[in-house]
Amino acid sequence: MYAITDPSTGKTTQTYPTATDADIAAAVDAAHAATAWGRSSSVAERAALLRRLGELHVQHRAELATNIVKEMGKPLDEAEGEIDFCVDIYHYYADHAEEFLADEELTVTSGPGRAVVRRAPVGVLLGIMPWNFPAYQVARFAAPNLALGNTIVLKHAPQCPATAALLERLCAEAGFPVGAYVNVYATNEQIAQVIADPRVQGVSLTGSERAGAAVAEIAGRHLKKAVLELGGSDPFIVLSTDDLDAVVEAAVAARLDNTGQACNAAKRFVVISDLYDTFTEKFTAGLLARQSGAPLSSVAAADALARQVDAAVAEGATLHTAGERSGAYFPAGVLTGLTTDHATARQELFGPVAMIFQAADEEDALRIANDTPYGLGSYVFTTDPAQATRVADRIEAGMVFINGVGAEGAELPFGGIKRSGYGRELGRPGIEEFVNKKLIRTVA
Repeated sequence: MYAITDPSTGKTTQTYPTATDADIAAAVDAAHAATAWGRSSSVAERAALLRRLGELHVQHRAELATNIVKEMGKPLDEAEGEIDFCVDIYHYYADHAEEFLADEELTVTSGPGRAVVRRAPVGVLLGIMPWNFPAYQVARFAAPNLALGNTIVLKHAPQCPATAALLERLCAEAGFPVGAYVNVYATNEQIAQVIADPRVQGVSLTGSERAGAAVAEIAGRHLKKAVLELGGSDPFIVLSTDDLDAVVEAAVAARLDNTGQACNAAKRFVVISDLYDTFTEKFTAGLLARQSGAPLSSVAAADALARQVDAAVAEGATLHTAGERSGAYFPAGVLTGLTTDHATARQELFGPVAMIFQAADEEDALRIANDTPYGLGSYVFTTDPAQATRVADRIEAGMVFINGVGAEGAELPFGGIKRSGYGRELGRPGIEEFVNKKLIRTVA
């Protein structure tokens, strides 16, 4: 089940043994035993370990990036950039953990005395991580929770076993005690058992809607909190510009990030009528010219995207592309002639294919942008600040980026609404998800 299959060749180069039930039991035992460390250590001590973990990511940048390329096909420079972002995240929480976790004094109006909210760990957490950002996704879950003193059992995607093992090793080298971070090569059935274990206090999943629904069902049945970061079909709304070439450049970058395999990548381009023809011409040329030539994560991923594109064309959309599909390699493409009546318009295309919609005006652009089951991120380009504020307020999404792309940061909360999931990662909200906000009231 856990194996490295090079997407560029389709050849499996290494396999890893799936965990036994005894392995899983030992992992949860170790994580539970390590909760004593989480409750007794100081925030400053844990922050120092996080800082060291960030430094180790710098030292092992090349090894981590190489593993990622072999496992899921990301271009090397993007894999290196992913590790750099991980460093930012670990150091961000190292810098701010004491501030975020300090006692919060409350104003008492119901009688004499004082009251504080003290933030404490809840215990063992389960993380279920995807293949598209094998190190970054782990960092944004692990960093705030290790800072808090929670301990982690981590199930990575089956195609990223080498990265999973290396991240566990780096946590140990950083000085985290045995059990603070435990990697498991678990099956889905074993993961269901972990969620049910009374010692496990919550679960965080980044992945598909199907996986999220399954995990949420099990978590709910066992009264466990869940954070879910699922799919997205983010709109990129173009309303006005005094530099169309710059907007096109941003649009191309927003679609091609990670070869189009990012939940929060721009996927639906909603363009005002006056700019539609020129934008479509320039964007199509730019997308086809800028494609990285990297494969998708697997042949199966390319097959799934091909089925969606073929269905869109069968419905009447026009595909603009150059090049031929070969194995996991999928040429960039643009689908035009779409309306919200097309079934494809309500789907997530996970790869370098963009959908372009023509909007009559601002109201129509908002209608198209919001006519989706997803609500992760969004992008708005306009020269009118009042319009930017107005549109941002009405977009149904967890994140809005105005006149820019690639503007994520460790300090900025990440997450969505609707079928894109719930809960937040990164920023201060990321450390508030799995925490016991304990009230301590002193009367006399």
